[in-house]
Amino acid sequence: MDVKTLCLGMLSNKEACGYELKKTFESLFKHFFSAGYGSIYPALADLATSGLVECREIQQTGKPDRKVYKITDKGRIAFEKALQNNEPRHKLRSDFLAVMYFSDLLDEGCVNRLLNDRIEAFEDAVEHINSIETEMGLNAPAGARFVAGFGAVIAKAGADYIESNRHLLTETGSARIDEPAHSVQGTT
Repeated sequence: MDVKTLCLGMLSNKEACGYELKKTFESLFKHFFSAGYGSIYPALADLATSGLVECREIQQTGKPDRKVYKITDKGRIAFEKALQNNEPRHKLRSDFLAVMYFSDLLDEGCVNRLLNDRIEAFEDAVEHINSIETEMGLNAPAGARFVAGFGAVIAKAGADYIESNRHLLTETGSARIDEPAHSVQGTT
């Protein structure tokens, strides 16, 4: 699924400006799909040009006019069609895993720091998802609850895997605080 389609989906729930869509990507979608202003605003412009969303401007004092987008009937049909014709794949792109693949080129202190940082990021993700679930409450749509639960389970499993298997990448199998954090073998 691309940013345009997700913007249509978000707009099918309620009208929003680009800033509000960005906040949704940063909160509700954070653990499975990221998008920045550089992709959101062009997506909204394309959707408006295609007649899938309407845009109205709200004047603001001392600021540029705020553009608020609303899905059209044509946009709602296009979104529902995209959902039905999409073969969803679960992609995993991870800079962390790319670095770990070459971990034998790093000193153990650096590897341990990276492992600890990733565990902390996974734990933060679980905490973030739990706060979203609490915020959404029991009346949240089933799909939102499913996605939140899935994200929390994946993040917890990632942290557990690192803890259980860090010995594959380090001799000590635990963090060594006395080693420099950023050095690479062969450099000082």
